[in-house]
Amino acid sequence: GKNCSLLQEMDVIQKQDENCYCFVQNRTTHLQYLWSTLQIKVNSREKFRFEPISEKNNCRNSETVFEFAACAVQILWKPETCTETFLSIKQYGEDVCFKIQPFKIEPYTVRVKREMLDGKLLFLFVAGIFLFHFANSLSRSAKFFYLSGVILGVLALLVFVLLTLKRFIPRHSTFWILMSGSWMVSLYFIYCFKENMQWLWSEHRNYLLGYLLAVGITSFAICYQHGPLTTELSITLLTWTLQLTAFVLIYCGVTIPQVAYAVIAVSLCSKGLCYPLGAACHIARKMKHHFKSKKLVFKYLTEEEYREQGESETIRALEELRSFCRSPDFPSWIAVSKLQAPHRFAAFVLGSPHVSPAETRAHDEQYGIGSSFLEEQLFETWAQSEQGEPPNAVHEEDEENEEEMRTQIPFPYAAELL
Repeated sequence: GKNCSLLQEMDVIQKQDENCYCFVQNRTTHLQYLWSTLQIKVNSREKFRFEPISEKNNCRNSETVFEFAACAVQILWKPETCTETFLSIKQYGEDVCFKIQPFKIEPYTVRVKREMLDGKLLFLFVAGIFLFHFANSLSRSAKFFYLSGVILGVLALLVFVLLTLKRFIPRHSTFWILMSGSWMVSLYFIYCFKENMQWLWSEHRNYLLGYLLAVGITSFAICYQHGPLTTELSITLLTWTLQLTAFVLIYCGVTIPQVAYAVIAVSLCSKGLCYPLGAACHIARKMKHHFKSKKLVFKYLTEEEYREQGESETIRALEELRSFCRSPDFPSWIAVSKLQAPHRFAAFVLGSPHVSPAETRAHDEQYGIGSSFLEEQLFETWAQSEQGEPPNAVHEEDEENEEEMRTQIPFPYAAELL
């Protein structure tokens, strides 16, 4: 029944009497506030009571059983008094109202500050993305199985106990009814724990640490006794559970719900498109291999093939030269003026051999059978054998000479005779 003070960014309000405050959300959507939050800090030298005010104060107006239970527990569960408290508000969430009740006449301060990049929201969003894409590999990891078992036992003790006692429940319908109720109660306790985390840590730290230690060790012992998951059905169920948890983290990690829905839809499409994309990549590789230019393959010629190719290419080149010399475009008078033997050139153009009989005899005397070249080679080989060189050295030298002859391009007629 009282008028509440409206809070805005960068407000610093000092009062000493009981009052209520409200922050009204801006309904205009801006992407720069995707991970932005408003931090409201209330501090005083004396203790005060911080009481959130909900628009649904009457529990009879609750539409579901869960909302009625949450409203009833919220009325009964109120945090203790404190001298300092923080309140984090999402940019595009609901309007928030709270009441400050000081016990003594002592001023208290209410500060409102914007945090453009909230590390908690960004961490939840990134963790949700990675958890969704690596859910399959994590569900097959033994270390992640033990870690998730400890976390489940600490945060949802009823669900963990029910999973442990599953073998003692004969009917599946009874088990799933109990599992649904356990999940609802566990989620509500998680919500209450999140809202009152600061109060629990400051007032009941020892009990909180004892609970975490005892439940964590017990959960690890039970998980170690049962061992990691082995059946494909259990692994698939764990994968789906991790993916649903990833969607919750993505939704809680942004301030704009439409962006969260879009990211979830894109993630689902990326999982569904993995097989078509794989098929498209396979087809693209096949097409690339089909249209790719063939590499040049070099074939090494034998000595016989080299001699035959040399003879055929020489004959073809000589015929091309004769055809060019017979063509009208050939400057015959200029060529004749520069030749030493025009009659020989004319005979060559008319079809005579390009080597004269005298040159053929000289070549035979130099490189033919009984020539001085072969005699020098034979006498050199005999001299080396008489000096006591092992025959292997002669064979090695012959092989080296043969390799040198293969690498060089000798005169065709010499190669033929040798």
